[in-house]
Amino acid sequence: MGYVDVAGAGHTLPDGRELFADVSFRVGEGAKVALVGPNGAGKTTLLKMVAGDIPAQTGAVARSGGLGVMRQFIGMIGDDRTLADLALSLVAPPLTAAGERLARAEAALTADPEAEKAQLAYANALAHWGEAGGYEAEVLFDTVSTLVLRLPWEQCRQRPVRTLSGGQQKRFALELLLRGSDEVLLLDEPDNFLDVPGKRWLESRLRESAKSVLFVSHDRELLANTADRVVAVEGGSAWTHPGGFASWHEARASRHERLEETRRRWDEEHVKLRELVLTLRNKAAFNDGLASRYQAAQTRLRKFEEAGPPPLPPKDQAVKMDLRGGRTAKRAVMCEQLELEGLTYPFDVEIWYGDRVAVLGANGTGKSHFLRLLANLDPSLGGVAPVAFAGSARLGARVRPGHFSQTHDRPELTGVTLVDALWRGDEHRRGLDRAGAIKALNRYELAGQGDQRFGTLSGGQQARFLVLLMELSGATLLLLDEPTDNLDLASAEALEEGLKGFDGTVVAVTHDRWFTRSFDRFLLFNRDGDVVETPEPVWDV
Repeated sequence: MGYVDVAGAGHTLPDGRELFADVSFRVGEGAKVALVGPNGAGKTTLLKMVAGDIPAQTGAVARSGGLGVMRQFIGMIGDDRTLADLALSLVAPPLTAAGERLARAEAALTADPEAEKAQLAYANALAHWGEAGGYEAEVLFDTVSTLVLRLPWEQCRQRPVRTLSGGQQKRFALELLLRGSDEVLLLDEPDNFLDVPGKRWLESRLRESAKSVLFVSHDRELLANTADRVVAVEGGSAWTHPGGFASWHEARASRHERLEETRRRWDEEHVKLRELVLTLRNKAAFNDGLASRYQAAQTRLRKFEEAGPPPLPPKDQAVKMDLRGGRTAKRAVMCEQLELEGLTYPFDVEIWYGDRVAVLGANGTGKSHFLRLLANLDPSLGGVAPVAFAGSARLGARVRPGHFSQTHDRPELTGVTLVDALWRGDEHRRGLDRAGAIKALNRYELAGQGDQRFGTLSGGQQARFLVLLMELSGATLLLLDEPTDNLDLASAEALEEGLKGFDGTVVAVTHDRWFTRSFDRFLLFNRDGDVVETPEPVWDV
């Protein structure tokens, strides 16, 4: 069985800031260990360190057994990788190399079928593929594609990853890793994009698996149902709670109390030692017999200060989302016989000013398409992929949509720092000078990332920044596609509070069972194409 040992690991960012230091923990054989902590604390960096993507700048990482890794974002808009490329990226490196060699040889043979050199290269690549375990892998790929896509591998291996829903991408990757031979799995937000039945499936599979799993998640129910141990990355280091997530909050509060008490005692002792040194110095000036005691007290104080104070508890996040909105017509959204092409039957829905509508349903039923359609009703919004539909969809007077994409696909932010993005402004958002930008970023706990490029942020930091852009745009209709997927606990709670005070209408696609409780209307997209309103959330469809 495989395991992971992290000992004294540290990482410093390119700008010189220390992300974390002296991080030590173990993922024992068959253990399920959750990494939790604020967005940007270094959870994904730690996973990359364990995966070998980046070196441990200090300390060491040891692991045993084959290693399977699933990244936070698998397929993005504009990504031309095929399902075969994705499958090869999830298997052992020797098999990946053999598969890539075979793909190149196939392409060369297709380009010139009569070339003897191409034929020989293909034969050698095919033999190497078999020796590396390629034929066994193809059996696995076929099993997974049949389970997830209900198609044999040969029919879907060349399908672009971007044509699969986010849930299908995650299910494919998770099935392949959980059924594969790797004994250690690193999973970054494995539940993102999964619907609630998919999350329950993941919980069951993780509990049943004999593999050692280190994973990052912000889904409180999944954490409570799967984690044997919790490693909290916060305050520039990490600590391990040996119990599950259900008792982690209590353990964290107790730990903070102990840290505060230890620091209080250290401060008291520091004051006493300084007072002793000062007293002995004054007395030694008139009594030579006290000189040795004075020197000893100085030495004791110096060693005490060199050892340094014990750490304080990490400061709790104070994210404040000031979502204001504005008064609109009574009817914010009007849809009559709306039919999303190839996804739904015609349906009617009216959404009134002030409504909080949760859009529920399985992956692939058209929920995200519905949000994109509403966003495209305002041509000035821009950057939202078009949706084919029939019927009628209209926005009410003074309704200005703001769209939050689950995949954070904002090409215009590529390579742009947060301060620059706020300085530029757009058609609905005035530009901010540096002082104004930093002030706004500070409310979202992003001031320290002001000069960082958007693409280098963690998933949760990106999500917070996108919400800030919506806030500054003056949107009166918030179209949120899985907004809590990458948010840490404090940020998710801040979003819930921000939405409570929002003077406008909210339509959100979500599979977050906790977040859904704050909504008052529920629009269900069924697998059979029917779209209906339900009095309570419905998950098992």
